[in-house]
Amino acid sequence: MEEKTNIIQRAGLFLGIISAVCIIAFVNFGTEYYNAKLVAATASLMSIWWITEAVPLAVTSLIPLVLFPLTGAISGKATSEAYMNSTIFLFMGGFIIAIAMERWNLHKRIALNVINIFGKNPSQIVLGFMLATGFISMWISNTAAALMMLPIGLAVLVKLENEFGKERTKKFGIALMLSIAYAASIGGMGTLVGTPPNLVFVRVFKIAFPDKPIILFADWMKFAVPITVIMLILTWIILVKIVFRSEKKLVISRDVIKSEKEKLGKTSFEEKIVLLVFLATSLLWIFRSELDLGFVKIPGWSLIFPKADFIDDGTVAITMAVLLFLIPTKNKSNGTDFILDFSTIPKIPWDIILLFGGGFALAEGFVSSGLSKFIGQQFASFGGMPLILIIALTCFSVTALSELTSNTATAQIVLPILASLAVELKIEPMLLMIPATLAASFGFMLPVGTPPNAIVFSSQRLKVRDMVKTGIIIDLLSVIVITLFAYLFLI
Repeated sequence: MEEKTNIIQRAGLFLGIISAVCIIAFVNFGTEYYNAKLVAATASLMSIWWITEAVPLAVTSLIPLVLFPLTGAISGKATSEAYMNSTIFLFMGGFIIAIAMERWNLHKRIALNVINIFGKNPSQIVLGFMLATGFISMWISNTAAALMMLPIGLAVLVKLENEFGKERTKKFGIALMLSIAYAASIGGMGTLVGTPPNLVFVRVFKIAFPDKPIILFADWMKFAVPITVIMLILTWIILVKIVFRSEKKLVISRDVIKSEKEKLGKTSFEEKIVLLVFLATSLLWIFRSELDLGFVKIPGWSLIFPKADFIDDGTVAITMAVLLFLIPTKNKSNGTDFILDFSTIPKIPWDIILLFGGGFALAEGFVSSGLSKFIGQQFASFGGMPLILIIALTCFSVTALSELTSNTATAQIVLPILASLAVELKIEPMLLMIPATLAASFGFMLPVGTPPNAIVFSSQRLKVRDMVKTGIIIDLLSVIVITLFAYLFLI
């Protein structure tokens, strides 16, 4: 097995370089898009190296810092700035809170209760995590939802590993980690506030068609929630019944759960503090901005500050994480006077933060070089095709683009083009714009495809190929489901 992996890695190393050279030598985007061609070559190289893990993933993520400035595609300053932004700090804050949960065993206590509620066998546990993550993601960012659920999922996985061994629980572990990532992205589709592309759609539609009635929160849910539920169910079936089917004998008895809870004893002061910070962070994420539920508007707490738009989810995450370094403990057995100390910092998965920074840099390259615009303009060639085929190709193209670029950036670039295309083709704009918006949330093949993908990849329980072989199936299924729903219910 190890020898086969080495062969794939060596082949990927050369294939990535060859693909980049071929794009530069033989592909012609036109003089206007010369820089776009350079970025496309870099994207091809990085994609192949990421998929085959030809070199460490974090090393591949540094490629834009080398190739973008050297080829003249983008300046070194602009490229390096893409590696550090508010989303990265959202990751950091979330990871620090997760480390605190692990340090004081809160994650174990929550995990035992989760198993008790959702069931004792692998498929039931995965389903429970998907439903919980999906529902949470409908109301807060999918990134935050994944950050909340990952430490709990890892604690459940460790519990089963201790009970049955790592080898027997390997498939369950992969399925559980992927279920958290995928459910976070799928759940975000269900409401207008669940994920940024949905809000981009509302803004672009209002600008492009000021005379048309805007879509209400409840109207969006009527269309998107059924798709969300169907995709959650299909994804669960693919993960636990087809690709990563676990042994049915992996069942934890109630006696074992009871015994483990007794070992933990009463909830400590430190656990209560970490739980309070965890819950407060969740509530601050949910109610930061105004929630328009259609029948009622809940004002966001950020409005009490003079510059409400200056505050984002990253601000919340870092603020709450900093608190953990300031609150003193009663139990000194961990060798610290505070809930967390500086020894926490090395435990942050910096390689995953660097990995996602590389994804941001690549996305910046797509936009700055005009590659995204060039790809978006190709939608104009869809004219003259049957409507259902236009919708399907739109969904497929947007999903593919989201694998390498930010789903928000994809929506910002593609939706205005689709608005113009709809007018030109004399069709209802929502028939193209809503499916494209939903498709932007799917990018399940690579760790950089969505923030939740990168977060669960930090668990070190996944290989890129695990994500690829399930992600490609779910991506294709999403195209079919979204297309059929749009064609049947939006016409």
